[in-house]
Parts: sequence; C-alpha cells; structure tokens
Amino acid sequence: MATPLRSLATAALRQARAGKSISTAKPSIPTATTASRPFAATATATAASAAPSPSSPARILLEDRESGFGFVRHNPSSPKPRARAVTEIRGPYYTAMGPRYLSDVLETMGAHVDGLKFAGGSFSLFAEAPLRQLIDLAHSHGVYVSTGGWIEHVLAASGGDVGGAVDRYLARCKALGFDVVELSAGFLSLPPDDWLRLAGRVREAGLEPKPELGIQFGAGGDTSAAELQSIGTSDPGKVISMVKRFIGEVGVERVMIESEGITENVQTWRTDVIQAILRELPLEKVMFEAADPSVFNWYIREFGVDVNLFVDHSQIVQLAGLRAGIWGKSDTFGKITTFRP
Repeated sequence: MATPLRSLATAALRQARAGKSISTAKPSIPTATTASRPFAATATATAASAAPSPSSPARILLEDRESGFGFVRHNPSSPKPRARAVTEIRGPYYTAMGPRYLSDVLETMGAHVDGLKFAGGSFSLFAEAPLRQLIDLAHSHGVYVSTGGWIEHVLAASGGDVGGAVDRYLARCKALGFDVVELSAGFLSLPPDDWLRLAGRVREAGLEPKPELGIQFGAGGDTSAAELQSIGTSDPGKVISMVKRFIGEVGVERVMIESEGITENVQTWRTDVIQAILRELPLEKVMFEAADPSVFNWYIREFGVDVNLFVDHSQIVQLAGLRAGIWGKSDTFGKITTFRP
C-alpha cells in the first residue's frame, strides 16, 4: 500500500511530466506525526515551472522484454520518486561540470540518478546563468538538487548577524531553484537544539533540510588521515540519538552519514557503526556516503539493493549495474538478487 509520502511524490512527478504547475505553498514545520515533503516531489514540482521535462523517460533496455534485454536476469528498479535505493551523485567539486557534461550523464543514466549535490560551496563559484542551467537540467530529469554542506561556512563566517545571514542564504538558494539544503557540522561544535532549530529554519524557507552526521570531527574537507586520527571519533550513539530527534521533532525525510571515520581515512572500516545505525533507524531515512567502488560494493552486499547511497558522478554506471545485479566484484558478481514477484 502506498504511503502518503510516496503518493504525494508520485502525483508531483506525473504533474511535472504533464507540464502542469504545482502549488508551492509554504510548508509548516512538521511534528513527529506530520509527513515531510519528499525530495523528489520538490524537484519535480520545480521542474514543472522552471524547465521542460521529458514527457516520459525512455525505458532502459534491461527492462524492455520486447526489444531490449529484459529477458536477462536482473533486479528491476522502482520508478522515481523512490524512498529506497536512492542514489545521489556529486556534482562539480573535484572536477568541473557544465550543462553538456551533465546532459550526457542524465540522458544516459538519468533513470538511476535521484539527486545532484553541489559540494564545498562550488555553486557560489558559478555565474548565475550556467548554475540555473544545471539546476533546471537536473529537474527536467526528475532529479532533486542539494546545496551540499556550505552552510557551515555561512554559520562560521557571518559576524554578528548569523540569523540574518542564514535567512539570506536560504532565500537565495530557494530563488536559484535548489530543493535540499544539507546541514553539515563536521567542522563545527553546534548544540543539538540549535541544529534542530536550523533544520526548522530551512523548512520554513520552503526547502528540505538534510542533516549530515558522522562520528569524525573535522570531516568533509581535505584533512589528512593522520590529523583526523589524532582528533578521535565520537560515540555512534550520539549520531543515532540526533537522527531520531531530526526525524521526530522536525520531520526530516533523510539524513546523510559522513564516510570519514567510518570507511574513509581509517585503517580499518568501522562497520560496527553502520550496523548500529541501521539497527536503530529505518533504511529509507538514511543515506551513506560511499564514493568508492569498494565501499558501495560492501553496502549493497551487506544491506541489499535498497540502501541509499551518495557516490561520485563518475561512478553512477558501476553502482547502477551493481544494483541491477549485472555487475560486481568477486564477492558480489551474480550474487545481488531481489524477490519481488
């Protein structure tokens, strides 16, 4: 049975494909019993007014039994918008990304991409016109667009009027067409109540808050592994408790789990942290940073195709093949399956 969240998202996608406008009424901050606004519904709602969207995405050959390769065993993917098996890709950060490159990615692999994230405040380095091109292009393929965690810089470098700077930042992100504001605190010591208040402020601005949490202070930049190790890590229980508050008190749809200290810049992967998180939290509420083929291969092997993952744009083909069960390493090739008759 479809949940209200999925029904809303599906309706938004249908309206976007039909070229119909969608209400953009300002949402209220949800309570623990109020459904949050789905990421993909936001993206498709924006697509309806900001850019022409494909009338109907072409079926991939692997799911076309008549004239494609649908006769070959594979794991069928669920249509967008989806709550599980969500894939967010990194946009411009390590390399530049313009509309021609993003068009190539989304025209070929758009069926497998749910979100696009601008990391490190990279969007602020663009002129407005090409930035809007990228955002509108993503929306036209049913892909939500995230700011990444640049709000850390806004909080730390805004002088006395932090509240005013945050409000201006959110208003500008909304005007540019962003859907999701990532709320990172890897470099900041931010009281829990303030973090929750910030998420509520994002919701009031008509955007979707996406907190990023982890066990490693100083994560999210180019800090060396030796320096991170000297800082130490925090208790996974702190992350789990905070995620529960974000879900219960603000109604966030999904959080991001930072990889540093868990699978990145560590001598041994902290798989115990991942297991503890998923013992306490619903799979659909969590996305794991996994921008390394060995890492996302492990996540799919351990938790199945439905785990939500963030990867680099250069890795989307590998991850899509792994989810479909047609690609893999020695421990996953031919072994990733589903049962959904």
